[in-house]
Order: sequence, then C-alpha cells, then structure tokens
Amino acid sequence: MTNRTGRPGTPGTTRTPGTPHPAAPPGTAPAATLLRTAAELAAFAPLKGQRAVVMTMGALHEGHATLIRTARAAAGPDGQVVVTVFVNPLQFGEAADLERYPRTLDADLAVAGAAGADAVFAPSVDEVYPGGEPQVRISAGPMGERLEGASRPGHFDGMLTVVAKLLHLTRPDVAFYGQKDAQQLALIRRMVRDLNFPVEIVGVETAREPDGLALSSRNRFLDAEERHTALALSRALFAARDRLAAQQALHARAQTTAATTGRAAALTALGETRAAADTQAVALARPVDGPVAVRAAAQLILDDAAAEQPPLALDYLALVDPADFTEIPDDRTTGDAILAIAAKVGKTRLIDNIPLTFGATT
Repeated sequence: MTNRTGRPGTPGTTRTPGTPHPAAPPGTAPAATLLRTAAELAAFAPLKGQRAVVMTMGALHEGHATLIRTARAAAGPDGQVVVTVFVNPLQFGEAADLERYPRTLDADLAVAGAAGADAVFAPSVDEVYPGGEPQVRISAGPMGERLEGASRPGHFDGMLTVVAKLLHLTRPDVAFYGQKDAQQLALIRRMVRDLNFPVEIVGVETAREPDGLALSSRNRFLDAEERHTALALSRALFAARDRLAAQQALHARAQTTAATTGRAAALTALGETRAAADTQAVALARPVDGPVAVRAAAQLILDDAAAEQPPLALDYLALVDPADFTEIPDDRTTGDAILAIAAKVGKTRLIDNIPLTFGATT
C-alpha cells in the first residue's frame, strides 16, 4: 500500500513529525485540531508517514480512546491520526433516535487529543451530503439483512455509504474499527475487498468496564438497576467461552488418555472414583456438542436475566460465521465463529459479541 510520504501539508496545522504525543490524562493534554470541511481536511496532510483513521459518531469514551491509541502506535511519531466524528442520519430508522444520540464535541476533542489524535474531522450533514440524502448508496447485500440488519432495516446501507465517503475524504493508509460492532466490521472489510479500496482495515478487541460490560455510548442511558441487568450480555458470552474451553480441554485429554472400560474399573477398584468418572466422561464426550453447548450456556444466563427487574428483552443470540454472519451448524467441530447478542434493557438497546474458535487445542 502506498503511503503519503511527501504529500504536501499546511504549516502550522499539524504536530512536528517526530514529536511524541503526551501521555497525559484527558483535560491536560492538548485537544486535537478541529477540522470542519473537506478542504480543511485535504490541507491537513501528514508531512511524512502514514495516515491512520478512526471513525466514530462522537460521544467518545475509553473504547474509542483504545482505538485511537492503537492507531497512534500504528502510525508512529511520523504519521498522522485523524478521528472522524459524524452522527450519520442514514443509520437511524427513527428521527427520535437521531435526536437522542449524544453530541459532546468539546469533550471529544479532549479525549481524542489525550489518546494521541492529531485532528478530529467533524463535518456538518451538509458537508457530507451537500445535495441532500444521497440517491446512490452502497448496498450491504445479504449479509446486511441478517441480525442487526434484520432488526434495523437499511442501517448497514447507510453505514457503508458514509464509511465509503469518509474513506474517500480522509484517504487513510489504515483504518481502525472496534470488534464490538462485529457485523459492521465484517461488512466494511467486505466492501473494501469487493470495491478495491486502497486501505487496510484493522479490528480492535472490544474494550470493557472492569465488570465486563462492553463500553458503549449508549451505556450512559442505563440507570443502576438497568446496568445490573445489562451485565447478563457479557456474562452470557463469557459463560459460552468458558464452556467451549472446558469442552475442548476434555477433547484434548481424550486424545491422550486411554479411556477404556478396563481402566475405569481398575481405578474404581483402587477407590479413585473421581478419576474413573472423569475417564468415562472423556470416553463419552462428543465433539458435535460444541455449538449446541455454547448456545445453551449463553441462553441459560439470558433466561435468568429475562426474569430480572428490569428484565432483559432478548433480540437475538446467534453463533455465526465471521465471513458472512450465517448461523454455524450444530455439527461444526472446527473453525472460527462469533457469538453475538442484542437485547434491550429498559429503552436502551445493547449489542455485544465474542470471537470463538472450535477445534482449538487447550
């Protein structure tokens, strides 16, 4: 991939190449430079090195800061990090949801600067869509109609359309997106591949609160009781992950343990009943239980949360192929998967997911 070494820059609009970014807490580090127009963005070219971009809808939190720090490390001291802040109207099905979305640009500038961003590109709707809503849009195709796409028709078409526009405007060498929005990340990767965008797409692991709740701008809408119920999403994912790990450890033992009836009887005779029972369990373990057990472990937690006050209202629990987000068959024994959850707690809709690998040696 060609970087932007030698691309003209505008004096005074960027940090001096090689100057380290201060590792100061938010509020003490310099805020990132605010860019409002495409012309200002074009003039804010790196003097040398690569440009890394992090796309957001604002209301930045520690999850976004993690993305920005990752982008900063990838770009290096000679590169440039640009954060986009744009609340895209094409991604909202209802006007009320669009109006409700938090807008905190001043705080976003401080968070972005503290995390190492050089600039925040925060255009107006008219700047991004100068002729009104675009008549030509990117179609997400069949993958965009599953899970989140089924719950929010047209959402991914709007998302891909604005991502395509922002990629053209920012012209990054590499762009960073959070794994929390796994279906979005998969669709962006597919668009970039199918339409030959000259950019590397990097997924960054989901950032979480100490109690496991995935960081999200929507978390601010949860009261204390709702937040307690919302913890069921991450607990369900971790329960499924742990169930798969235990099952795969059992299968690994099955490959090295002589699980014969004679051995079990001998162990029993010696009074080692626990070891005998374990040997029998190894002998009876079946690899095809994997997807079924993973779904069941998560569902158990979610069922309990549905009885909480306030209750968790499950939208979907899906174990899917990360390539196209189709459901993993029950007899899958190898390969990567994503376990994804969407649910509402009160009026707030939350999503979370975790990557899994079937057939891994534990």
